[in-house]
Amino acid sequence: MEASLAPSVTIDEFRETLSRVPSPVTIVTTLSDGRAHGTTVSAFTSLSADPPLVLVALDRNSDLLELLHRTERFAVNLLACDQADIGVDCARKGEDKLASVSWYPEDGLPRIQDAAAWLSCDVDQILPGGDHEIVIGLVTACDTGADEPLVYHRRRFLRLAN
Repeated sequence: MEASLAPSVTIDEFRETLSRVPSPVTIVTTLSDGRAHGTTVSAFTSLSADPPLVLVALDRNSDLLELLHRTERFAVNLLACDQADIGVDCARKGEDKLASVSWYPEDGLPRIQDAAAWLSCDVDQILPGGDHEIVIGLVTACDTGADEPLVYHRRRFLRLAN
């Protein structure tokens, strides 16, 4: 079944309205055949504490989504306030998005150096979600860094104010 917006709501109106919702800037990563892959994801949230579940939404045409179907593992890297360049680099189309990013393997997944937080996940479920697929991950490991997270709001990267 194809999802569609109500006739009175345009895609531009919908996007503009949702740009008012601050969101964490996250990079979802995985390893496949020894290569690191990643993409910027705007739809990320916690889902459950018991068991610990998170969800991310990936475009149905995403190369990373295809890899997650195979690897069944992924990491969520919450970028630190000074890592906007990584968010931009990983949002573009194409391969080797992590080529200029400092990362290291942890729990068999790419962990971005100095990220504000990191979660290692096993794919629990993949569900349809309009033009995206919703990937639910069972968190198997997590850690926090020292820096504040990067936030995206009204099409700009922002630091949280203290």
